[in-house]
Amino acid sequence: MNAAVPSLTPAAAIADITVGDRALRIEHTWVGLADAQAPLMVFLHEGLGSVGMWRDFPHRLCEALGWRGLVYSRPGYGQSTPRPPDEAWKPDFMHRQALEVLPALLAALGVDTDRQPPWLFGHSDGGSIALLHAALRPSHTAGLVVLAPHILVEDISVASIEQARLAYLGTGLRSRLARYHADPDSAFWGWNNVWLSTAFRSWNITHELATIRCPVLAVQGLDDEYGTLAQIRGIRGVVPHTQLLELPACGHSPHKDQPQAVIDAVRAFAAQAPERVG
Repeated sequence: MNAAVPSLTPAAAIADITVGDRALRIEHTWVGLADAQAPLMVFLHEGLGSVGMWRDFPHRLCEALGWRGLVYSRPGYGQSTPRPPDEAWKPDFMHRQALEVLPALLAALGVDTDRQPPWLFGHSDGGSIALLHAALRPSHTAGLVVLAPHILVEDISVASIEQARLAYLGTGLRSRLARYHADPDSAFWGWNNVWLSTAFRSWNITHELATIRCPVLAVQGLDDEYGTLAQIRGIRGVVPHTQLLELPACGHSPHKDQPQAVIDAVRAFAAQAPERVG
């Protein structure tokens, strides 16, 4: 795990935070309006994502909304502090991101979530983290947009993640990920090993979501190779005010497969969303 560290994504910076007894460096960048009073959208990437892998989508969305945006790489990803080689993530790894890392980063960057709670835009694992943050810190979240989130483990998810392992070992996936991660082994094996662990098969956050009070837009492609519509429909089962967007001809990454459809839907949803439900 001695991959050379490439240069930061343009306009990216590093924030120093402390979580428990660990000092962490978090890669992040601001997009959209440079106005601290504008509504804030925080982007949470998928299980193999990073600041760079979002490309220009956060900027395009924030420009369309007239908001500011914060994009960051979680520990283990991008140019953030890598995962130690002997560290195996536990089934609660997304809870820890939602309750420990995200609040610490927002505080370090001077975001006052009591005065101005942010919106969260999460993709895949990032969507699950966004849901958990909104459920466990409901007064600190203004709204949610979640793309292909996971609320339980499905066979289709495990099968696709097993295929990703084979691709990482036998194709050029590792070299492609190295363009975006200082340590691609940190990013890949942290995610892959926990998702394929026996302990994770029973992971299910469905009933934890009942405390969500902010507006929720849940988006999923009908051709998603990592999950079925049971995921977003399950969210609405416990959070009845959730609005669903089910996109045909779309896989696991709606913001890449159908970016304009997602931007239009988020803009319309944000314009009519109430401040709080219930």
